[in-house]
Amino acid sequence: MTSDEHARLMRANQANWDARTPVHLASRFYGLDQDLDPERWFAAFEWEDLGDLTGRDVLHLQCHLGTETLALARRGARAVGLDFSEASVAAAAGIAARSGVAVEYVKANVYDAVEALGGRRFDVVYTGKGALCYLPDLERWADVIAQLLRPGGLLYIVEFHPMLNSLGPKPAPGEGPELLLRHDYLGGEGPVHRDATRTYTDGPPVEGATESYEWMHGIGEVLGALTGSGLSVRRLRESEELPWPRWPHMHRTPSGWWRLPEPRIPLLYGLLAHR
Repeated sequence: MTSDEHARLMRANQANWDARTPVHLASRFYGLDQDLDPERWFAAFEWEDLGDLTGRDVLHLQCHLGTETLALARRGARAVGLDFSEASVAAAAGIAARSGVAVEYVKANVYDAVEALGGRRFDVVYTGKGALCYLPDLERWADVIAQLLRPGGLLYIVEFHPMLNSLGPKPAPGEGPELLLRHDYLGGEGPVHRDATRTYTDGPPVEGATESYEWMHGIGEVLGALTGSGLSVRRLRESEELPWPRWPHMHRTPSGWWRLPEPRIPLLYGLLAHR
């Protein structure tokens, strides 16, 4: 697939996320009409890996509504959120203003982040939880990360495990609790095309741009892209927990997150690398 074709599909995704934003703002899933607790989207191991963020310049790529960006800022970071959806960036800025937290938001495609941020560099780049699947080219993405980090800076990815992505969306009505492989674990076979009026949240149906495209990326591909751009991997964690119950038979854990009773499979991973 050519770079022009990738750009066309990413424009479709951008329109789709613009259309998703009002749905997500109105959803119980995000709960933005309640007392906002952005740290509920973080596993305890994330804070352990990130360390003290006080006074550090932190960039959150593909931030959507900025819920995690807010949590990073509340931990003392000088936080910047970047997203290609104009609707998402506007919503995130409004949420931050109502919360009284200083966060800067920038509208840009992640591949254009270096130029959009004026060549600024950061101590930490944070990304994940449904971000990498919308990127067709991880080698190009990793090169952008390397340019965004100061020497010694950290990249932290907390992402849905490719095992989870290969299981596909939640079961359709009438399906049993069995976990079925619906997609490739490994990438390279082109994007998965979706056309749906429902997203991963509750809320009203998406109107207008309902098409989106997702690319599968195995962990080996992620590691290869990062090391190929000169980054060194410090730690890789695999977790069996998710911040919401994707399947009805998941159990709540003492952390407040959710896990399957069996089998125990990785659903999330955390990858820490440095420049």
